[in-house]
Amino acid sequence: MSDSSPTNQAELTVSELAARLKRTIETNYDHVVVRGELGRVTLAKSGHMYADLKDEKAVLNTIMWRSQVERLPFRPEEGLEVIATGRLSTYEGRSAYQLIASTMRPAGAGALMQLLEERKKKLAAEGLFDPKHKKPIPYIPRVIGVVTSPTGAVIRDILHRIRERFPVRVIVWPALVQGEQAAAQVTAGIRGFNAMTGADRPDVLIVARGGGSIEDLWPFNEEIVVRAAFDSKIPLISAVGHETDTTLIDYVSDRRAPTPTGAAEMAVPVRTELILSTGEIGDRLKRALTRALSRSRDKLAAARLPRPEMLLQPARQRLDFASANLPKAALALTQKARLKLSHLQLSPAMLKYEIRQGRQRLCDIAVRARPALMRLIEKRTAALNTEAKMLETLSYQATLKRGYTIVRDIDGRLIRSAAIASGTDQFRVSFADGDIAAQPLGGDPPKTTPRKPGQQGSLF
Repeated sequence: MSDSSPTNQAELTVSELAARLKRTIETNYDHVVVRGELGRVTLAKSGHMYADLKDEKAVLNTIMWRSQVERLPFRPEEGLEVIATGRLSTYEGRSAYQLIASTMRPAGAGALMQLLEERKKKLAAEGLFDPKHKKPIPYIPRVIGVVTSPTGAVIRDILHRIRERFPVRVIVWPALVQGEQAAAQVTAGIRGFNAMTGADRPDVLIVARGGGSIEDLWPFNEEIVVRAAFDSKIPLISAVGHETDTTLIDYVSDRRAPTPTGAAEMAVPVRTELILSTGEIGDRLKRALTRALSRSRDKLAAARLPRPEMLLQPARQRLDFASANLPKAALALTQKARLKLSHLQLSPAMLKYEIRQGRQRLCDIAVRARPALMRLIEKRTAALNTEAKMLETLSYQATLKRGYTIVRDIDGRLIRSAAIASGTDQFRVSFADGDIAAQPLGGDPPKTTPRKPGQQGSLF
């Protein structure tokens, strides 16, 4: 046996022994997963969390630094059963070992469902699920943005369905859809699409992943994902899990699809059905226009204006009636005036006054009528001068002044051809300034008879 007496062992200080214990524990327990119930929970001003993780037999001091606390998907509370992942270490100042946790989640589906209900109530109270915030999905989008894993069957199903129904441009934002980083990446995809500008900005978004357990779908229950979907200015369709799966993003999205394929069907119409529908609408529109034109044509034919004489017939008839009644009316007025005059007993002074008033009214009428009469005379004079000028322009004297002549025989009849003139012994040719006697070639020289200006020329 070897000598193991204390005198042969090296002496260690307390600090050295504590350091060796620390190295041993951290080396052998650098990754542990512990399940237990949260006891005392303290959130320091620095943001770090200090808690007790316990069961019926032991208590384990637990620390979680601020950066990990901010990523917790739930609110740590005393009495909640959790599963913590981290490493063991020691705190030399108190000679105590402790768990430095990197992640923590509620243990079991029951705890997650309880957390989900609490978060749902909180977000609903803030109005995030109110239907008044829902935006309509565009009927025919130009670009569709999809936030999902680029390697799964989900994106293949979406692309196939869109290509089959109505091919449009699809932009995929790669994101994890399960695990600790999934929530942050899905949030980045939603906000990234909303930050885009120009022709590449999607008209509608689809957030999708396949089915799974509540733990698998948990990233879509995170507040950061729900609030990003609520803040999206682009209409958003959620397609997370199968038809029976429900996550919080389903409540805040503008439309919820039972499956990713269903989301593709909501995003675009069927192109062939749209073409048929457009053709039917076009045919109905043509028929409606034809009926409207026919009705308008019938109304126009019914409202066609009558002939002018038909318009004047009623007025002529009224004039005839008035003309027939005029003598009777004039006689009645005359008799009435005589009767009235016979009842009047006018004195000579009154009679003189009435005569003066009548003369004054006649003078006034004459004064008022004189300008109108003068204008009428001027108008008629101008019209007469115009007609005189036109008559002078169209007279045969004006024609002669332009170089034309008139040929007549001795009886004053017009000679209109050379054949008639050659058979005449003598004839008269009228110019603008006078007439001359003429005969066919070979006869005696003709005599010239000058005509005074303005005088009509005689033949002989």
